[in-house]
Amino acid sequence: MMRSRKALGCSIGVALTWALSSPVGAQQASGIAGAVTDTTGAVLPGVTVEAASPALIERVRSVITGGDGRYNIVDLRPGTYSVTFTLVGFQTFRREGVVLPAGFTATVTAEMQVGALDETITVSGASPLVDTQNVRQQSVLPTSLLETLPFGVKGISTLNKLVPGLKPGGADVGASDGLYVSNANVGDTFHGKTGVKLTYDGMQITNLSGTGSNTNYAVNFATVQEVAVETGGASAESDANNYRVNLVPKEGGNTYAFETSALFSGKNLQSDNLSDDLRALGVTNLNKVLNLSDINVTLGGPIKQNRLWFFSASRFARVKNQV
Repeated sequence: MMRSRKALGCSIGVALTWALSSPVGAQQASGIAGAVTDTTGAVLPGVTVEAASPALIERVRSVITGGDGRYNIVDLRPGTYSVTFTLVGFQTFRREGVVLPAGFTATVTAEMQVGALDETITVSGASPLVDTQNVRQQSVLPTSLLETLPFGVKGISTLNKLVPGLKPGGADVGASDGLYVSNANVGDTFHGKTGVKLTYDGMQITNLSGTGSNTNYAVNFATVQEVAVETGGASAESDANNYRVNLVPKEGGNTYAFETSALFSGKNLQSDNLSDDLRALGVTNLNKVLNLSDINVTLGGPIKQNRLWFFSASRFARVKNQV
């Protein structure tokens, strides 16, 4: 029996967020929070805290510390940020190189010294690794990791090989189970529990029962920036009784970026385990990948600097198997 699938897709995403406007917050958004004090340890209310990053279309997001000296900047896109603290009568304090993965709230505190605003103290150090602001337990898989690892196909089915405690429900040798289907395997389990909730930037794309099956939306992983796999501490709004996967999409930026990737495989590149013992049991043939190809092209950049971005992706995928 032959099983053949083809998919040709083209998608265009345009960021219509204007500067000084707040973007719509997706589930598992990132953030930066902390407290500001002076050199004596006293809290400082009224400090202007600015988070700047090329990942933000408005470039800078700012808040002011409250009466307890604390602040919280929410709904930040994944990326690398610099955080600046300013207050009249004190030296400006800046923390650089804060890396935010998806669904992570970084704790950044500041100790400000008396002085002029034009005097700046800049601190560069390792990014916070522990999220003390949330109770969720999750693993974040950036695109750089998925591109570096020797996987033939980037997709939901590869996540069970990367997340501790996640057990795959079946074998997928050389993408013999398919290439562009987006749903996780129904048999996937996490500590004995089944049922997966799959979201794309917070929008659920699995069926409402949360089982992760019967998904007709095929995710193009060339459009995915990061993958956040939540394995514990889920919020009350989640209807999944197992792990939860959120795919964070790529966006345009203030510089043009072009990317292309392609893969191919066929029966001559696939080995088998048809041993003499199996032949003695009457097995004469095995599942084979006859033809498999996946071609992706993406393009993104600015329509207007710091105002309007675009991102587009086109994909052709084909798989033909002998079952």
